[in-house]
Amino acid sequence: MSANTHLPTFNMKVVVQETGLKPDTLRAWERRYGVPNPQRTAGGHRLYSQYEIDMLNWLVERQDEGMSISHAVELWQQLEKDGKNPLHTVGSPVAEPIVPQIDGDRVDDFRKAWIDACLNFDEYQAQHLLARSFALFPLETVCFKVLQQGLTEIGQGWYEGKITVQQEHFASALALRQLEALLASLPAPTRNGRIIVACPPHELHTFAPLMISLLLRRQGWDVVYLGANVPLDRMEASVSQIKPLLIVMAAQTLTAAASLLQMAQALRSMNVPVAYGGIVFNHVPKAIEAIPAYFLGQTLDMAPSAIEKLLQAAPPVPAGKKVSATYKIAHQQFLAHRSAIEAQLHSSPALQGMPTPLLNNTNYEFGNNLEAGLILGDLDMVGNNLEWVRGLLLNNHERLSETSLQVYLQAYGNVAQSVLEAQAEPLLQWLAQFQH
Repeated sequence: MSANTHLPTFNMKVVVQETGLKPDTLRAWERRYGVPNPQRTAGGHRLYSQYEIDMLNWLVERQDEGMSISHAVELWQQLEKDGKNPLHTVGSPVAEPIVPQIDGDRVDDFRKAWIDACLNFDEYQAQHLLARSFALFPLETVCFKVLQQGLTEIGQGWYEGKITVQQEHFASALALRQLEALLASLPAPTRNGRIIVACPPHELHTFAPLMISLLLRRQGWDVVYLGANVPLDRMEASVSQIKPLLIVMAAQTLTAAASLLQMAQALRSMNVPVAYGGIVFNHVPKAIEAIPAYFLGQTLDMAPSAIEKLLQAAPPVPAGKKVSATYKIAHQQFLAHRSAIEAQLHSSPALQGMPTPLLNNTNYEFGNNLEAGLILGDLDMVGNNLEWVRGLLLNNHERLSETSLQVYLQAYGNVAQSVLEAQAEPLLQWLAQFQH
C-alpha cells in the first residue's frame, strides 16, 4: 500500500462526510477499541489518514452485514495479524474483492467448528467463526457450505437423538439472524418486477426461503419475503396488492406439501405463476406430480438459476395430477372422524404400553400425514414417508421402534375400520396392508 495513504491529512469533518459516522461515534470507537488512531495537530485537532478512512468504511460494511463493531475490529486486527490486507480480503468501497483460492477442507473445518460452537451454546465463538468465514470466502460459499450444511448436520443429529431440540433451535436462530442481517444490508433492487417468497400453511422452517430471498436480492430482484405459515387468504390479499411476477414457496414436510398444493390451485385463478421446492420432494418425489406449479430442483443452490430462467421464458405451467373424487370424499370422511379415531386409540388394548405423550405425538404426526396423502391424491406417499415420520416421534429421545410402529399401524387400521364409513374406502384399503 502506498505510504501516502498513511499520511495524516484529513480532519474529522472530512471523515464524517466520507464514512457517514458521527463525531461522537468516532471518538467512542477510538476510546473503546483503539481505532481509528488519528494523530493530533499542535492545536490538538485530530488528523486522519486515507487508510483510516478506508478502514472505517470497512468496519461500517461489516456492521451492515450484522456483525458487532467489537467483532469487526477483532476481525480486522486478526486479518492484519495473519498478514492479509482486510481491504483486499472482504469487499469494500475502495477495493475490488479478491477472493482467495477456496480450500474445501478449510471450509469444512469452519463448518465443524461452527457446529461445535452452536452445540456448546457459544454465541460469541459461533459469530466469530462466521465473521472469519465471510472474510475468507464468498457469501454464497459460507451460506451453503457453513450455514445450510451445518444446519443439515445438526438437524440429522437431532433426528437421530444425538442432539437436543434446544441445541437445534439455538443453531437455527443464529443462522436465521445472520441471513436476516445480510438481507437487510443489501442495496435497493435494480430490476423491475417483484417476487414473493413465502412458506405455505403448516410450514415453519424459514431457512430455505430466507436463503432464496437473499440470493435473489443479490441478483437485483425486489423480493417480498412473507415468512412462515402464510394462510391462503393472506397470500391472496398480498398477491392482489403486490402484483408479483412470481411466487416462490418452500415445503419441508408432507403436510406442508399438501398445503402448497391447495395454495397453488387457488393462485392459478389469479394468473400468477408459482414455483416451489423443499426437502420433502426429495423424500417423496411423487408429490411433484400433484402440484400445478414449477419445481425448482432438488437442492437449494439450483433455485436462483431456475427462477431466473422462469422469469425470462417460462414454459407452460404443469397441470398437476388430478385428485380422484373417491379421494376427495375419503378426505372429508377422515376430517369428520379423525378425532374419534384418535380418542379410541387411547383405549386400544394393543397400545396400553405406549406412553400417553408418545401416543399423542404419533397420532398427530400420522394423522397429519394421512390428511396430506389424501389431499395429494396418493396415500402411497405416506408409506414412502413413514420412516421419516417414525424418526420424528420422539419422547425424551425414545423412538417409536419398528415393532411399536407396526403395532400402532395395526391398531389404527382396526379402529378406522370401525369408525369410518364406506366412503373412506381408499383410506381403509391403504390401512388394510398393516393388518395381519
